[in-house]
Amino acid sequence: MKILLLEDEVMLNESICEYLETQGHKVESFVDGEEAYEAILTKAYDLLILDINVPNMDGLSILEKVHAAKVHVPTIYISALVEIEDISRAYDLGCYDYLKKPFHLKELALRLDRIKIANETPRVHLRLSKNYSYDQEHSVLLFKQEAQTLTKRQAQIIDLLARNRGMIVDFEQFGAYVWDEQAVDNATIRAEVNRLKKSLQEDIIVNVRGMGYMIEKP
Repeated sequence: MKILLLEDEVMLNESICEYLETQGHKVESFVDGEEAYEAILTKAYDLLILDINVPNMDGLSILEKVHAAKVHVPTIYISALVEIEDISRAYDLGCYDYLKKPFHLKELALRLDRIKIANETPRVHLRLSKNYSYDQEHSVLLFKQEAQTLTKRQAQIIDLLARNRGMIVDFEQFGAYVWDEQAVDNATIRAEVNRLKKSLQEDIIVNVRGMGYMIEKP
């Protein structure tokens, strides 16, 4: 995995990097929160390992801003903070795990293995919201585990958005996938998406003004 590590204790930073690299991972390390944040926005990582109390931008604020920018990467926090409020906030922000310092490096490796296995396990059902999910194998939208009836075009729209959760699908992609590259204008696409939105029982499709639509990761 390609991992971003944010840890301002230099010796610990070096120890973690060295250990993870011996496990076959590629690690880019930072001691400054602002620099780590900029790297997350501009590069692709498979995992973030973040300390909380670091210079310029704390680890919790980083994940909050990263998610606001529609970037979603599995995250493990490593911190000496033991207050339940800090731990709760970390999980509320969507972190995968929380390791309290001091910890054994082998313990960190075990957490990484769990993430790797989870990422390699085929996800047949994609969670779209509290009640909606999408069955990839059968291309069926489910509401409270019950299959929903959609028109062919609506089903294609849901399929495209569901398989690209957390990413903006632009009008060109809709034209190519849903209209099979036939000539179609943006107004026609908007009208079809709006009809679909009105038929849904939860507002799961987000309009990204001037760009397209998306379904956010719950």
